[in-house]
Amino acid sequence: MNISDFAVPFIFAFVLIFALVKKVDIFTEFIEGVKDGVKTITEVFPALFTLVLSVGLFRASGGAAILSNLISPITNLIGFPQEAVPLMLLRPFSGSGATAVYEGILADVGADSFAGRVASVMLGSSETTFYVIAVYFAATKVKKTRHTLPSALTGDVLICLISALVVGMMFY
Repeated sequence: MNISDFAVPFIFAFVLIFALVKKVDIFTEFIEGVKDGVKTITEVFPALFTLVLSVGLFRASGGAAILSNLISPITNLIGFPQEAVPLMLLRPFSGSGATAVYEGILADVGADSFAGRVASVMLGSSETTFYVIAVYFAATKVKKTRHTLPSALTGDVLICLISALVVGMMFY
């Protein structure tokens, strides 16, 4: 048995005992929390649905493949692996889509290949920029994202370039 097996029951018991000591009506507080959660979901859902639908359409229409082919001369020039270009394009939009592309890269060229290692570093170092902006800014009702998007996308581009550079320096 691991200590982690007891984590959830311990937290549950602690909250229950704490509520009893403080004489808090747990059921009423739980209901209020659910109401707040449902309210948050209704505020965030339109942005999230639009983002998921857009990413699905972009991938299904072949847009990702077309864009990958268009920028491949630039990526080849700087030494970025061609196999990782679709991951570079999709990661800012979708974590699950990026994971699917990543698994495809590993299946095609292997985990120990240059592209596999670059993809691994990219996936672990980057963020789903548009997802974060859509969900968190919708939840907090932030409307002005003027500096957020350029800064985040600059970080995404740098992560891609640096991942190829670091993998190249460490393994090749």
